[in-house]
Amino acid sequence: MYRSVAYSFKREPLTQTEATDLANACLPGEERLVIWTLLDTGLRVEELAELTKDNLDWQMHRLIFKGKGDKRRTLDLPPRIRDLIEAHISIHDCFHMGVRKIQRIVNRVANRAKIRKKVSPHVLRHTFAVTALQKGISLAALQKLMGHENLQTTAIYLNLSPEEALREFREKW
Repeated sequence: MYRSVAYSFKREPLTQTEATDLANACLPGEERLVIWTLLDTGLRVEELAELTKDNLDWQMHRLIFKGKGDKRRTLDLPPRIRDLIEAHISIHDCFHMGVRKIQRIVNRVANRAKIRKKVSPHVLRHTFAVTALQKGISLAALQKLMGHENLQTTAIYLNLSPEEALREFREKW
């Protein structure tokens, strides 16, 4: 069993409106590739920067990451990013962007989208996790998708804002 985690503003995810605004503010090419991939997979910025053709299962349209020891993490490529990633990696063999470049792209697009809160690759990872939970993905499944060893780490994403808790209550009550 996991403990409840108190709400904090440390890692405030984007709202669905903000995430949509961010996605829509992307220019075709590397901005879409970076923003959409982070929003749709929850990858860590380092994982995205180090992505190579060896991480792709071309037939199953999946990303595969090898962790410590024999641990493996597998993520489906959602339709929105499948062609973007596969085309990019087939041409370049790797992602060919460093962590700093990815961070600059995220900042540039967030500014263009006029999002006032701090937006970083980690905020997009957090947004992915909260969105997954809101769509009904179990905490245990999310733990696997995020590559967390400990369920308590994943439980951080349960800390909804008071507004989100009220919205969910209204929808389901």
